[in-house]
Amino acid sequence: MMVIAIIVLGGAYLLYGRYLQNKWGIDPNKETPAYEMQDGVDYVPADTNVVFGHQFASIAGAGPINGPIQAAMFGWLPVLLWILIGGVFFGAVQDFASMYASVKNKGRTIGYIIEAYIGKLGKKLFLLFCWLFCILVVAAFADVVAGTFNGFSVSESGIVSKVAANGSVATTSMLFILEAVVLGMILRMGHLNKWVNTAIAIAMLIAAVALGLAFPVYLSQGTWHIIIFVYILVACVAPVSALLQPRDYLNSYLLIFMIVAAVIGVFVANPSCNLRAFTGFCVDGQYLFPILFVTIACGAVSGFHSLVSSGTASKQIKNEKNMLPVSFGAMLMESLLAVIALIAVASFADGEAAAQGLVTQPQIFAGAIANFLTAVGLPYNLVFTLINLAVSAFALTSLDSVARVGRLSFQEFFLDDDVNDQNRKPWQSLMTNKYFATVLTLVLAYLLTKVGYKEIWPLFGSGNQLLSVLALVACAVFLKKTKRQGAMLWIPMAFMIAVTFTALGMTIYHLGGQLVTTGLDLGNTLQLIFAVLLLLLGVIVAVQGIRKLTEKDDGQPAEKQTGAAHLS
Repeated sequence: MMVIAIIVLGGAYLLYGRYLQNKWGIDPNKETPAYEMQDGVDYVPADTNVVFGHQFASIAGAGPINGPIQAAMFGWLPVLLWILIGGVFFGAVQDFASMYASVKNKGRTIGYIIEAYIGKLGKKLFLLFCWLFCILVVAAFADVVAGTFNGFSVSESGIVSKVAANGSVATTSMLFILEAVVLGMILRMGHLNKWVNTAIAIAMLIAAVALGLAFPVYLSQGTWHIIIFVYILVACVAPVSALLQPRDYLNSYLLIFMIVAAVIGVFVANPSCNLRAFTGFCVDGQYLFPILFVTIACGAVSGFHSLVSSGTASKQIKNEKNMLPVSFGAMLMESLLAVIALIAVASFADGEAAAQGLVTQPQIFAGAIANFLTAVGLPYNLVFTLINLAVSAFALTSLDSVARVGRLSFQEFFLDDDVNDQNRKPWQSLMTNKYFATVLTLVLAYLLTKVGYKEIWPLFGSGNQLLSVLALVACAVFLKKTKRQGAMLWIPMAFMIAVTFTALGMTIYHLGGQLVTTGLDLGNTLQLIFAVLLLLLGVIVAVQGIRKLTEKDDGQPAEKQTGAAHLS
């Protein structure tokens, strides 16, 4: 599996990625939005490795680990096929197209692409869809992070005990945030060689891990929920150069080290595959179509990636030639991580992981990698703690990025190009205020967090994949209107429409059944409302986009730009 994945993904980058780049065209000499629109907050030029770190750390999250392990109930073959085929021909294409369209339109989001090439109503509905979706992502990932920080476990007999690994992960993660602020100052004011910056980042990384192992912090999951949301509030309104860029840059080294170590561990340990190749089209009441394709999202194709590619990363690209490694390359790296997660769960015999106390997906992943690396002489407990740290870093780095995108989507929804900053009505000024938009987004996400990520995950997966449909539609229309080849987006778009509409319909049916029989609590009621709204908004925007895609060419100019009010 590992050899096949490396060959397929590496070959895809060298062949298909460069084919797309040549087909669409780049101009290495053209000024990018990072310079043209530079504002020191969102538009900040950054080196390729820094933007790659931000992109990879933001898009990975907990998805490429949780998804394949959950979907393994269908067997390793369909999971592996979807990761490789989906990662190359669906996910990487979508991420590259989203970033490309954004950079060619002053670094604006997919929402503005939809307005420019589909219509203003489509943009408004898309922004509302994005805002609702971002709330789901923040809720799910915040619960995952709080779970990995939870310093206490309760046995079946009610005995409470401390979890040293989680305490160490919590300390190190908090130190990462403080170190990121310092690193950000060094990157901005030091003007050092990138290799010196890299050495400083790695030294900080090692120091944080060592201190975390020596001084674990033990707090409850509920306390960590509050701390995490306070952190998101600060991070989502701060300039990207102050925290977002350096934090993701710092964490990206930890994440890449984890992937390299895991690959080495797989080759050295050469674990047996204890998972059947295929277990059936229906397993425990779950159907392979569409469940497999919404469960494995981030490792194959994820609509959330389009928000990062067009919402934050595109505003940091220094040169158009950097788009391919940052977008296409980061997605293939994530597919490799998803394959590692599949190998991890496949290495355990039936009941073996549970017998070792490995219950959650991150625990199964960390336990398997720790087992692999004991073959090279590394202590199990140390590796288990470090892998848990990396998993929490994945989710934490996604949190402030997606919260920022959600905040921007909410603000943009109430902006009108015909109304400048001085002529806004009081209610418009309130809705477009970044602090109000952030607090409202996080309050709703906090309420959903209480449901737990396992309950939110199916809805998150469905909404995520529907977002990929909208991104693919928007990018296909952009490519058509600007006289570029976009046929490679049509099949992914049609397939994901079938997947997402089926999955959301099943989710609404399930939640509706609960409402009739047992009633719904606050969390599940919010889920039902979100599911219905996501489906309605997604259908309307997709239909509008497909109409534009299938209509005769209207002879628009090759590049169409729209004005944008400033988001303060």
